[in-house]
Amino acid sequence: MDISQPLTLLGGLSAQQFMKRHWQRKPLLVRGAVPGMQPLVERAALFALAEREEVESRLITQAAGGWALRRGPLPRRVLPPLSRPGWTLLVQGMDLHHDGLHALMQRFRFVPDARLDDLMISYASDQGGVGPHFDSYDVFLLQAQGRRRWRIGRAQDLSLQEGVPLKILANFRPEEEHLLEAGDMLYLPPGWAHDGVAQGPCQTYSIGFRAAGRAELVRELLGRLAEEAEELVDESLYVDRGQAATESPGAIPTALQDYTRDAVALALREPEVLNRALGEMLSEPKPRVWFEGGATGALQRGLVLDRRTRMMHDALHIFVNGESWRAAGRDAALMRKLADQRCLDAADLRRASKAAIALLQSWHEAGWLHETGTDHERID
Repeated sequence: MDISQPLTLLGGLSAQQFMKRHWQRKPLLVRGAVPGMQPLVERAALFALAEREEVESRLITQAAGGWALRRGPLPRRVLPPLSRPGWTLLVQGMDLHHDGLHALMQRFRFVPDARLDDLMISYASDQGGVGPHFDSYDVFLLQAQGRRRWRIGRAQDLSLQEGVPLKILANFRPEEEHLLEAGDMLYLPPGWAHDGVAQGPCQTYSIGFRAAGRAELVRELLGRLAEEAEELVDESLYVDRGQAATESPGAIPTALQDYTRDAVALALREPEVLNRALGEMLSEPKPRVWFEGGATGALQRGLVLDRRTRMMHDALHIFVNGESWRAAGRDAALMRKLADQRCLDAADLRRASKAAIALLQSWHEAGWLHETGTDHERID
């Protein structure tokens, strides 16, 4: 992607300009972000996906009795009639199940893959919505079908309505109002409250970005480092040959505290160890994702990553689906190209070493990537 080129998707801004002016700063409304936009998933196919155990879905309804939430799987019989107003079906992670939606997500890769999360489809009947709320992450709201009225404002009062199964703001004060039609898009940074109400049946695509907190990172990374503790530090035992007799046996010796602190510091002293754990964490596939094994045999054509595969890199490693490999030289450049472009052509493979070809072959057999030109269903 040429990040300096003006993009219709961003209202004529380049990716560079958007990230500098709007990302995590202020909203952006784009009329005609996707000209001629048509829904990529038919309603019946979306409803069928919501019935499946491995697909995350929610049904939200609003009536005189208040709000109600039901989590999937959602058999078709539990969905209200299409003519009934005030209900919304949310289906998460649609980019994992549909090639067209996965391709749409690729248009937002001017943000690092480590931040890109998923694409959710919101199908709503007339007046359907989920109430005024705010997100702790960035989101692009792309209108795919029909119309939705959005009211937005800075989330200043974060108090929530009581006795409601959703996190709905109790005192929402909108600052702007926009009616989005098919192809229009609204970007909202974290902390901007928003309330979208369908004006007739509609579909909205939400492209969301994950943002890990410090506590989450510490919990996850220390857990991964603990699994590798035997490789990171030796098994020498604590020695207190100089320990004097004590009149306060309940007190923890400061020497033992120092020994423990040194052991943890020893495990973290190599930046590469922490970077590797971070890359493995960020490249973990989404929950409830599995791969079907590919064919064995020599690779004859170019390669494309499976839409469910997460692949990243740093200065020393390649990360694929939660695993890591050291990479250097020409092979490292090849693997970084695969991570950045999510494909390689036949000429790229001819330049790869035997070791790199063997690794790619193993990923192919695991179903993590496929040869170009092979047939894949648009919807799993």
